[in-house]
Amino acid sequence: MKRGFTLIELLVVIAIIAILAAILFPVFARAREKARQSSCLNNVKELSLGVLMYGQDYDEKLPLSEMIQAAEYPRPFFGSSSTFHLWPDLVFPYVKNRQVFCCPSRADAPYGLAYGFNRYLGYYNASDRFGPQYQGTKLAIINYPAETLLLADADCNPECYSCYIWRIDGGGYPHHAHFIPARHNGGANMGFADGHAKWHQVHVDPNPACQGSVPITMAITDICWYADGYPKY
Repeated sequence: MKRGFTLIELLVVIAIIAILAAILFPVFARAREKARQSSCLNNVKELSLGVLMYGQDYDEKLPLSEMIQAAEYPRPFFGSSSTFHLWPDLVFPYVKNRQVFCCPSRADAPYGLAYGFNRYLGYYNASDRFGPQYQGTKLAIINYPAETLLLADADCNPECYSCYIWRIDGGGYPHHAHFIPARHNGGANMGFADGHAKWHQVHVDPNPACQGSVPITMAITDICWYADGYPKY
């Protein structure tokens, strides 16, 4: 005579399966995110090298995060003609792959762009402002290339301000409209002025100046944001 499961035994089995699922699902989620983090790191590495190749072709000057052209030119990344170019337009000819500009963990990023350029190395070519930040930072004046940030994972808080995902800042005063998110296991991928890329831990600001559903990350002060090394403490 065959004996079936009792209700108690069935409930015990279901409870065990539920416990195992609760343990394993977060592990699987972290593993998937680790894979996306690795793919993103490759993107950041390739983009960093593209930025440096651009510099070699333009008197060793880094691109600007935003650039006003004197006449209308095609924009290789954004696909339109305009006097207003962003750094992806300048770097795209050296990369020639739109997917490289999109982080796998931020596939819904505006225009497929999920990385920002360090505006302290290149902001925009304003006619009334002077200095490397506005005319293009020369590679030769960067004191600590291996520690100076070129670009990184970027995000924005559209509830607080317009979307400026193409640039980042935050050496001492992170802006809620263009900040580095902690989207890869508590950190972000960053590219540096010597061409290397790495993951770096970032922290969420518990008291952001602008409230919203998108978290704002705290200032990252253990890397160089400026060519002279400031503000690495």
